[in-house]
Amino acid sequence: MRRISYNLYSGLIVLMLLLASGNVNAQDQEMLMDMEKREVIKTDAMDSKMAFMRANPELEGMLSDAAGYAIFPNVGKGAWILGGAAGNGIVYENGQVAGYAELRQIDIGFQFGGKAFRELIVFETQEALDKFKEGNFEFGGSASAVIWDEGKGKAITFENGAGVAIMPKAGAMAGISVGGQEFDYRAVE
Repeated sequence: MRRISYNLYSGLIVLMLLLASGNVNAQDQEMLMDMEKREVIKTDAMDSKMAFMRANPELEGMLSDAAGYAIFPNVGKGAWILGGAAGNGIVYENGQVAGYAELRQIDIGFQFGGKAFRELIVFETQEALDKFKEGNFEFGGSASAVIWDEGKGKAITFENGAGVAIMPKAGAMAGISVGGQEFDYRAVE
């Protein structure tokens, strides 16, 4: 019984810390990413795009036909019952950088470990891309992603105009999900 109480209290403390850091992050979001950080993200996003295209050569045609896409080259996820993930990325529209985005995810359940991965969101429709750019885009609990290994890519399935592919980079964790992901978008100035 004490073990369960300890785990519950530990989880609640971690949740409160995450929520408190969200308030600090909200204040920090008022400041735009500096140019150096944007260049690093841009370079990492191009490297990630090439890795995704090596895994599935058909992706190039899919991206050129899509209304747009977002690449999150370095997403980190960690969990011990309560899990969280975060990463920065770039949003492309008509092959050009349209803006920058932040990904956040908090979930709870039987999970533990840590993992780094790349995430690609393809917007099949302009409506889905516009919804993302307006800040009203969120993956619900039933959302799923295809997981690609370097050199092996499956077909992306679309739900509500968007499809997701994930490529693990490092770490060990029991599963990766996109359910509960939220995004913030900032247009290029």
